[in-house]
Amino acid sequence: AIDNLAAAFPTRTASEHRAIARGAFQHFGRLLFAVLTFSALTPAQMLERVEFEGEDRVRLAHAQGKGVLFVTGHFGFWELQALVHALRLPPMSVLARALDNPALNELLEHIRTRTGNAVIYRQGTMRKVMRALHANHGVGILIDQYTLSREAVMVEYFGRPAATTPVVAALALRTGAPVVPLFALPLGAGRYRLIYEHQVEPPASDDAEAMTAFMQRCTDVLEMYVRRRPELWLWMHRRWRA
Repeated sequence: AIDNLAAAFPTRTASEHRAIARGAFQHFGRLLFAVLTFSALTPAQMLERVEFEGEDRVRLAHAQGKGVLFVTGHFGFWELQALVHALRLPPMSVLARALDNPALNELLEHIRTRTGNAVIYRQGTMRKVMRALHANHGVGILIDQYTLSREAVMVEYFGRPAATTPVVAALALRTGAPVVPLFALPLGAGRYRLIYEHQVEPPASDDAEAMTAFMQRCTDVLEMYVRRRPELWLWMHRRWRA
């Protein structure tokens, strides 16, 4: 985590890097407890603890009738946003990797789906995603993990090349579904702000340059938020491996 922070923020001091890293570990502990807390709340109690920003952007996106692709990263309280989202907006299918521990995975899936969302795992992914978009539902995709696939595109993240999944670009081009970045920030006292950003301009074509440029635009939005609140991102992940 500290190595990543030193590369991302070269003008900050070593003590600042350590403080952000410590804050990141504390944050992910808080995220765990926040998810467990929300899992025991009623829908009305959940809505009392959050405020929405940009909700109208989501409704306009859904008005196109092509579904909505939501992009975010392991930043802030993204699990809470997915959980509360379906209480006010059309449900979302979340792309996820199953946890290695079956019991924990079953628990997490129960929490993620209790408000009407669905979880899509790797097997049969594209068919299920297309079905969700065809039903004008949302599909949530995390774009900030290192991608081993041969189809990965290289984007700049904090000034360093990072292998990134092109699946959002491919889906946007194939379906015409608008792409909306979303983020959940803490407000203190157990309250959160759920932010839906402006749509990302879709890829112009299916050539490699256009697909990479689109994923760069998505990544730029994420980086903007991480720069504002670096302690809320997953610095312990090996995002850069070049």
